[in-house]
Amino acid sequence: MINKVNMVIQKKTIVAKGTLEFVLKNDFISHHATPGQFLHILIDGLTLRRPVSITDLDKSSGEVTIVFKIVGEGTKKLATYEPRQSIDVIGPLGNGFDIKDTHQKTVLLIGGGIGIPPLYHLGKRLVENDAKIISILGYQTKESVFYEREFQALGDTYVVTNDGTHGYQGLVTDVLSKVGSFDTFYTCGPTPMLKAVKERLSNVDGSISLEERMGCGIGACLACVIPTSDGEGYRKICQDGPVFHAKEVNLS
Repeated sequence: MINKVNMVIQKKTIVAKGTLEFVLKNDFISHHATPGQFLHILIDGLTLRRPVSITDLDKSSGEVTIVFKIVGEGTKKLATYEPRQSIDVIGPLGNGFDIKDTHQKTVLLIGGGIGIPPLYHLGKRLVENDAKIISILGYQTKESVFYEREFQALGDTYVVTNDGTHGYQGLVTDVLSKVGSFDTFYTCGPTPMLKAVKERLSNVDGSISLEERMGCGIGACLACVIPTSDGEGYRKICQDGPVFHAKEVNLS
């Protein structure tokens, strides 16, 4: 069933350069969304909705948090919205992260850029499941860093910037040797990053969440397909994903 709702902006905050946080309100989504799912947002004047991952939620207040970066026409327009304004949303959509086997396990979270927000919701749920969290967060520069303290509250956190202006310099894969042992990993970010993580951690069980422009968001238009690793078919990112087992899909 497609769930179309109006969500009212409760709070708007700039959390980093070109990156905004909206706190929205809707009881249905706050009670039913799982880590890794997304909202498909209709933006005034645009035909196609924009997918935005769920960053956090609070069932008691009915609040749902999203974080997005201004990267194009859609997010630029969305950034002009103000508190008390209503947003037309379809959601929660997609298949999220499977955490049922993480009890008392050590879990590595690896996020890059706007792939970081859904990992925060995931991390909070993992902590509730008595998992130990280690996070590697990758940003372009110091000005791009957001949610560092929030992840530090979940567990050991390593921050990496491309230019070295904050934390370690380099890529998220450059600090993998520093984190020690872990049982499984979850990662979200740009495809080149996911591919590099997948290759480096090929001997570890893990899951990847794909960032992708989408058409319908419900698996009907076939605009966001990805080939399977066995070469025998395709998966719809919006419907079968955006989360997949790391070995399930081909990122090359």
